[in-house]
Amino acid sequence: MKLLILNIVLVFAAAGCDILQTRNAEAPNQPRSNYEQAVTPQILVSNLVNSLKDKDVQNYISCLIDSSFSDKNFIFSPSSGALSQYPFLLNDWRLRDEEQYFKNLITKVSDQNPITLSLTNELYSPQGDSLIYTATYSINVPNVETEPKDYQGDLRFNMVRDSRSIWVIYYWQDTKSTALPSWSELKGKFYY
Repeated sequence: MKLLILNIVLVFAAAGCDILQTRNAEAPNQPRSNYEQAVTPQILVSNLVNSLKDKDVQNYISCLIDSSFSDKNFIFSPSSGALSQYPFLLNDWRLRDEEQYFKNLITKVSDQNPITLSLTNELYSPQGDSLIYTATYSINVPNVETEPKDYQGDLRFNMVRDSRSIWVIYYWQDTKSTALPSWSELKGKFYY
């Protein structure tokens, strides 16, 4: 009997001798984020573009000012056409509205298709401790049930470094500049 117990113990010992060795890490379930700490205004703009492409709510909201880290609040100034179309919604648009619209938008777009934001005519204008960024934008929202899928216009971001020394957008002005609808209209359409 002692011999049988000794054989069983030896079999388990031999089989489990790598029990304390480390194993290879498992691949993550979700792709890695493209988000970087926005230590420059250019990284902030890149984070915004990537947050749309990745459909990442947290990264998108991280591009906008958080009053916990600044004495400023987020302000959105919509295009005039969108304001007349969605007056009660866009007139007092705040950070929580921005998050609500973006969550609704990404649920309408297939996981396989990115939302594409293209920026041209970019201009970075330092203004003391802040910066004004202007650009012409084009957004493509693929595979949504409603039309249109393309939005264009001009934007102005007032940016500042918050108490963490991270660049964030505290003022966003949208201007309709083509026959296509503006980003403001996209926000109004996907808020609910």
